[in-house]
Amino acid sequence: MKRILINKDSWQTRVAILNNDRLQDIYFDTHNKEDLDRCFFKGRVSKVLPGIQTAFVDIGQQKAGFLHITEIDRALAMEKVTEHMQAEDGREELPEREVKSNLDVGKIFSEGEDILVQVIKEPIHEKGAKLSTCFTLPGKFLVLMPNIPHLGVSKKIENREVRTQLRELMQASLPPGMGAIVRTTAEGRDIQDIVKDLAFLISTWKSIQKKFKKAVAGEKIHEDLPVSLRAVRDHLDEDVDVVICDDQEELRSIHKFIKYITPEHLGKLRYYNGPPTLYDRYDIDTQLDKALQKKVILKSGGSIIIESTEAMTVIDVNTGKFTGTGSLEDTILKTNLEAADELVTQLRLRNIGGLIVIDFIDMSSSSNRQKLSRTLERCLKEKDKFQSVTLKISEFGLVQMTRKRSGKTLLQQLTNVCATCSGCGFLKSVPTMSFQILSAIKEEIRSKALTETLTLTVSLKVFDYLIHQEYQSILQLEKVLNCKIMVESSEKFDDSQHTIKKM
Repeated sequence: MKRILINKDSWQTRVAILNNDRLQDIYFDTHNKEDLDRCFFKGRVSKVLPGIQTAFVDIGQQKAGFLHITEIDRALAMEKVTEHMQAEDGREELPEREVKSNLDVGKIFSEGEDILVQVIKEPIHEKGAKLSTCFTLPGKFLVLMPNIPHLGVSKKIENREVRTQLRELMQASLPPGMGAIVRTTAEGRDIQDIVKDLAFLISTWKSIQKKFKKAVAGEKIHEDLPVSLRAVRDHLDEDVDVVICDDQEELRSIHKFIKYITPEHLGKLRYYNGPPTLYDRYDIDTQLDKALQKKVILKSGGSIIIESTEAMTVIDVNTGKFTGTGSLEDTILKTNLEAADELVTQLRLRNIGGLIVIDFIDMSSSSNRQKLSRTLERCLKEKDKFQSVTLKISEFGLVQMTRKRSGKTLLQQLTNVCATCSGCGFLKSVPTMSFQILSAIKEEIRSKALTETLTLTVSLKVFDYLIHQEYQSILQLEKVLNCKIMVESSEKFDDSQHTIKKM
């Protein structure tokens, strides 16, 4: 059973997608924080760097967004470069091959120029938003690409006849110069529903173009639907049994939206009034807490460890307590197959993208490795809506794969970097901190030529270590530096802090 649970409070809206009561997707909208993903802005080019083929664009945010040449639509790039080259050599007509060879961000944009951009990746850490002029407008049944004349059909629609019909429908309905990707939800739908969705998206695009002309630089022109409506648009289909909301005002908004896009699903909408709270009823917060942990226990007793860095995510598979009842090879295969299914669920829930390396337990049988590869690919196709590419299992049992990035990971959304360890997950030991403090005070006493009686203040743990383990070292310092050192502790100090003062 698949459910969509919508919890709205005055401070936050949360949408959970459950499959057989297990958390599959989670979305958040904090009301005091601006959501930039998929938003359109009237941007102003603030800097052009041909060396890295990137233009920085002011979109009214704290940091300028960056627009790489690969995210500039071909028609715009060709038009701008042609104008630039014509202005340089005065020719009225230029060969397309010559224009292509001169594609350079410095010839496409100039500083101070106003351009329409869309955010495709929100700011992360020190980076500004990633921008694009290859625009997309998502609907219920298709994604409109208003300036990219490309036509595609979801790979999950496998029936060739249906795919052909949908392509022909789009070719007949799309205005010149526009493209679209037909979503899986279009399969089996009435033609009028798809055409209606397309007409709405085209109308939205025309509205964006009008607003761009009137807007000032840095102004937001268009944003996607609120998180609750966005989730209903993207997830509500025949597989969903019920949509539950705990806020009556939000319920009315969702009712109106469903009535417009998919009225046949109106009977699935329910109001929840507790107690307990909606998310307590379905154990959402407990499942969220588990999704923030590195270790995931498998039903068999095995486990997977998930660790992410800026460059990649590494997943390690272990047999753990699982010993199996057959041969060692069978035990390993069963653990690997279970891990393949579970890690796809975790990648989706945690919203992990980019480069991913999976360290499966090594298997000697080539047929077992092939079986594992097929299982992983099948799970990705069936359970994950984002595009991914996997390579064959290496001789060391490693699988390299990539998964499309989409916004922040669950960890980035719900946690902050630890102020004590700066995210490394380790703290220096008390002996290490004690040695660093002794070295620091030695240098300070020597550089300042201190010869009086001095008071060294440290944390309780460092004090205990210095007095019981390094007392002779302090006496030696006093002798070498010709001073007297009194050691005291402070409950307010952590292990890295110390002060040395004259008495």
